[in-house]
Amino acid sequence: MTDGRSLKLLAALACLVWALFVIAPFWWVGVTAFKAPTDVNGGPTYLPWIDFSPTLATFRDIVAGRRGDFLRAFWNSSAIAVSATFLSVLLGSMAAYALVRFTFRIRLVSGLVFAVAAIGGFLLFNKVAGFATPQALGLSLAAALPASLLINRLPLPGPVLGNSDISFWFISQRMFPPIVSAFALFLFYAELNKQGVRLLDNYWGMVLAYTAFGLPLAVWLMADFFRAVPVEVEEAALVDNVPHLRIFFEIVMPMVRPGTLATFMIILAFIWNEFLFALLLTTSRWQTLPVVLAGQNSSRGDEWWAISAATMISIVPMLVVAALLGRMMRSGLLTGSIK
Repeated sequence: MTDGRSLKLLAALACLVWALFVIAPFWWVGVTAFKAPTDVNGGPTYLPWIDFSPTLATFRDIVAGRRGDFLRAFWNSSAIAVSATFLSVLLGSMAAYALVRFTFRIRLVSGLVFAVAAIGGFLLFNKVAGFATPQALGLSLAAALPASLLINRLPLPGPVLGNSDISFWFISQRMFPPIVSAFALFLFYAELNKQGVRLLDNYWGMVLAYTAFGLPLAVWLMADFFRAVPVEVEEAALVDNVPHLRIFFEIVMPMVRPGTLATFMIILAFIWNEFLFALLLTTSRWQTLPVVLAGQNSSRGDEWWAISAATMISIVPMLVVAALLGRMMRSGLLTGSIK
């Protein structure tokens, strides 16, 4: 009995130490955000109203725009993150549902045909026919897709990829170093800009980039939630001749609503904090919070009070969203959850 109490005490002590490690950075940033410059430069102080007198001067400077267009960056991050997360979850849910409920068989040779036709067609249209890069890419993909679909229908020898292989392909897209896809996307957007399609430093350009960024994660997460839905519910609806699209939106999606919210929060956090794509694809008009936060230090020096205040403003919205949606899931306000 004594050993059991000792183990519980040791576990509680370990949890307390871990909690201190987790909370300490947030406390330090929060305290620094309310310090005056003299309090920051005068040495370490930890307790407001005891070690130093808190002030809202830095927050007033940020709201007034004296430390850059911070409110515009806040709005940019909000609009881009919410839009891209919504599209990622919507498209990812549809793809995940299809992978769970339907059987796909893709011949490896059809994939090779698609790659050869796309690359060869691009070189043909771009280098020989003289089309610009975006047009050449679009034409080559338009030619490669039907060719690969036709090949896939033929009883040709070779490996056949199934649903699990397709799911792995989705999530494998996140295994590449982000700089590879970000730089390639920048070059593609730059070519589109030359053709009059402005996607650099543009709302839709960022939304499309982040939708592609979050889509593999949405497919991977939502597939597990759809597997837990009893297929008998859908079969009963099919007996009544209910279309698959109505089954998906009106029956299946309400049953996985808690999982959908969890996926939404995870992807929203990734997009809200993403830095590399925003750095390469924006310049001024649609810069997001991480880029503006990084610029605080580079343009003004080590003004930690301003950096901390800006960080607090960028953290609070995600904490509020997580608290609200988490409370909704825990309290059972979401109807139709899986029993």
